[in-house]
Amino acid sequence: MPAMGQSPPVDIASASNFHSFTLRHFHLSLQLNFRDKEMTGRQVLELCSTKPDVQTLVLDTHQSLLIHSIDCKVHSASTGGDQVRTSLTYRVDPFTDYGSSLSICLPAAIRPQHTFQITIRYKTTDGPAIWWLDSELTCGNSKPFVFTQGHSVCNRSFFPCFDTPAVKCTYSATVRVPEGVQVLMSATRSAYSAHEKAFQFHMEYPVPAYLVALVAGDLTPADIGPRSRIWAEPCLLSAAVSKLSGLVERWLTVAESLFGPYVWGRYDIVFLPPSFPIVAMENPCLTFIISSILESSEFLVIDVIHEIAHGWFGNAVTNATWEEMWLSEGLATYAQRRITTEAYGSAFTCLETVFRLDALHRQMRLLGDNNPVSKLQVKFEPGVNPSSLMNLFTYEKGYCFVSYLSQLCGDTKRFDSFLRAYIEKFKFTSVVAQDLLEFFLGFFPELKERCVANREGLEFERWLNACGPPLAVPDLSQGGSLTEPVESLFRLWTSEPLDSAAIARQDLSTWRTFQTVLFLDKLLDRSPLSHEVMTRLSHSYSTLLDSMNAEVRIRWLQIVVRNCYYPDLYKVRRFLESHTSRMYTVPLYEDLCGGAMKSFAVEVFYQTQARLHINLRKTVQQILTQTFSAFVTVPTAPPSGDRPPDTTVALRDVNVLA
Repeated sequence: MPAMGQSPPVDIASASNFHSFTLRHFHLSLQLNFRDKEMTGRQVLELCSTKPDVQTLVLDTHQSLLIHSIDCKVHSASTGGDQVRTSLTYRVDPFTDYGSSLSICLPAAIRPQHTFQITIRYKTTDGPAIWWLDSELTCGNSKPFVFTQGHSVCNRSFFPCFDTPAVKCTYSATVRVPEGVQVLMSATRSAYSAHEKAFQFHMEYPVPAYLVALVAGDLTPADIGPRSRIWAEPCLLSAAVSKLSGLVERWLTVAESLFGPYVWGRYDIVFLPPSFPIVAMENPCLTFIISSILESSEFLVIDVIHEIAHGWFGNAVTNATWEEMWLSEGLATYAQRRITTEAYGSAFTCLETVFRLDALHRQMRLLGDNNPVSKLQVKFEPGVNPSSLMNLFTYEKGYCFVSYLSQLCGDTKRFDSFLRAYIEKFKFTSVVAQDLLEFFLGFFPELKERCVANREGLEFERWLNACGPPLAVPDLSQGGSLTEPVESLFRLWTSEPLDSAAIARQDLSTWRTFQTVLFLDKLLDRSPLSHEVMTRLSHSYSTLLDSMNAEVRIRWLQIVVRNCYYPDLYKVRRFLESHTSRMYTVPLYEDLCGGAMKSFAVEVFYQTQARLHINLRKTVQQILTQTFSAFVTVPTAPPSGDRPPDTTVALRDVNVLA
């Protein structure tokens, strides 16, 4: 469903011929088998062809999805308009390492603009979208668990589909599970039918395939507001409620005052076990978020607000191709910071922004100024997984461009009005950059008359297609009261001789989390540090940092590893024994293997691997068997979700989602 007046763009990440059809709705009937870790599925798609003489329907699928049969139901003029069901022939062909093409031969009775139904019976095995967890990998260790993660192109292993953000439709589902298992989906309506012994779901607004999500396990609900509920394993529920009760409604209300009505009805949150491969995912009506983040209150606040912002930017209006992910993530990041400014003030928002932009520049130094992945309009070759191009530029360079547009109109409130109008015009469609920018210049005709799109050095085209850092960054001076103490303390620790008295006057225990992690990131960038500095750092802060959240502790432990500071190495072992999420384990193992501590890494891994999900286990095994530079890693992304890695601190440094 492209924006009005636009033809669907080319999406080289999809094998489907979505240009030739309109997908009106699809229904999933699923049976979940926890013992064999399989889903048995029956999918019914309601389509109509938009072009004459289309003889084949091509859908995206995956090598792990096994097709049993396909048939078609179509109105037949020869039988007086009755529906005739026909068994169809099909074939599955290789497409890329992340998917296959499913070509279905259509009957001759199908005519343009006439609706027909395709029914596909299939079974899933071990595909990238579906994560089965034994009970030992859950927080409560009581029941097995399963969740799906569709971003960017994984849901083709969940169900055959037009796996492109350019196509949106409504969907419904019926899910059967063993007794005692709760099922949730990203849907506007849900119910349990005791008669059918099945959970039933319906999403009444059109969404792209990647936003269809399912989770099933030992989940308990608690209301935290008039339109919000938390779902979590019983052992996590009280902690989650205490962190978020009353806040989500406050954030939703602020967002509505800025960007217009929240169209999805419910905003619920489900906390997933540490095996969840990213931090958070903006599935409509039901944000998925990793339970590990409950330790870090400030990161939790930012993560949830970012996912709320996606209700407008990303879910209601979506990027039409994965080459322009910034249209979702850059706008959502801008919206997130507008919400935090209204809710918590400019100083806090500027601090969080400085922290993220610091990480962006760190990634820029690693990649080089001319790396094409730093473009907002990334062009990728056939076969390249879009998730591998998801990086900090998508978020932070995109945010800077949106901030620049806001500065051009001269008034933040006027820009809020523009964003409300943008959402209203393009709601439930998918857009390209041209849609946004043409609408912007039409909304502010005085800017069009001044030719701001071609301002030398800041041309819109250059913003979109030039490599390198943002062409301009917003004024963050209002965060000075929070960022200047960080800069001051960092200078004290990196000057000679050390001024112990001045250092002692800075009390980290009074700092906000984002101040502490910004300080530690700067020390990480400066590493290796002298043994004297490491000894003094440990003596000054190690005990205090031990009492802080995981976002703080992992940064200190990376400093310990990169500087081979053996007196605190036992804390690395203890951390890896108790933290099993990808965003914490992968960065530490990469640093351990990038230096002189590979044997220690191997020892810890073999002692803890049973507590890691099989996918994470494979990742760590690859780290252990490869040669890593101590300070460079390939900036691959988790399956956005919502937030990407940035540097060697990969999956934990940028902690906001898809």
